[in-house]
Amino acid sequence: MKNINKFLLLAWLGIALAGCNLFNKPTEFQLSDLQGLWQENKTMHYVRFTTENSEETGYLYGREWDEADDVFEEDLVFHGNGWFKYKFEKNGNLTEIHLMDNGGAEIPKIYVVTLLTDTDLSYYEKDHKSIKFTFTKVVETKK
Repeated sequence: MKNINKFLLLAWLGIALAGCNLFNKPTEFQLSDLQGLWQENKTMHYVRFTTENSEETGYLYGREWDEADDVFEEDLVFHGNGWFKYKFEKNGNLTEIHLMDNGGAEIPKIYVVTLLTDTDLSYYEKDHKSIKFTFTKVVETKK
């Protein structure tokens, strides 16, 4: 009977520890992997995360455009429509503040990164988990 109790206690402890994720280190993402040009699902929608600093806020700048709408990166007005400020945390939280030409409006969006490698990026909107994005990094050629 003592052996059965010991076995049950050990089994219960193993299940409890596995459920606590004590052995799984949380994934940490690197900002350097995020920076660059990304293409969404082989569409003509692009996002560029830059290393350009934004004021003293700690945000960096990024841009997005959709060539299917005849909008190209060179068409974007500096710090206007298509531009955003972003902060990226190692735990995968990505905050973007989209800048608008009309009256200087700023629209915040918070995303949760689920995958980030040197070639693949996936994230979803924190408040709308069903809104998901998947990108592949574009290898740029020198002009």
